[in-house]
Amino acid sequence: MAHAAPRTRGMIEQGRSIDVFDARTHRMARVVLPVLAGLIYGYWAAANRRYGGPVTGWNLLFGFLTALVFAAVLITLLTVAPKLRREVHALSWAAFAGCAAGFLFSQSNGSVYRSAALGVGVMAGTFLIMFYRYYTKEDAEGHRLE
Repeated sequence: MAHAAPRTRGMIEQGRSIDVFDARTHRMARVVLPVLAGLIYGYWAAANRRYGGPVTGWNLLFGFLTALVFAAVLITLLTVAPKLRREVHALSWAAFAGCAAGFLFSQSNGSVYRSAALGVGVMAGTFLIMFYRYYTKEDAEGHRLE
């Protein structure tokens, strides 16, 4: 039978939760998870680009370069975006998601117009979701309410 983790009275009153991992694990996860996401994204882009054909050296190079760029932009976004105002914060995540989706679609021999339309659609949806999240979880100065 599962039980709730014990918390002190102060933690309950302040609304804090128990942090299972230490600070070192969190620092390591801020690099490892974007790199893993980049590798998955790079593999996906390379698979779209070869369109069912054989894996070549150029295809592997394309996948790794795509993974490197994706991971670098994601790490930068995770570092810089929380310091921005909520509107710009939401817009930066939306631009990242829209560009990533449009680029993946463009690698599967889709037209430029459909790639751009998909990117703009993903960007608009992501902006709405992220702006709502930051608007309801932050005050006007950008301080978290949690």
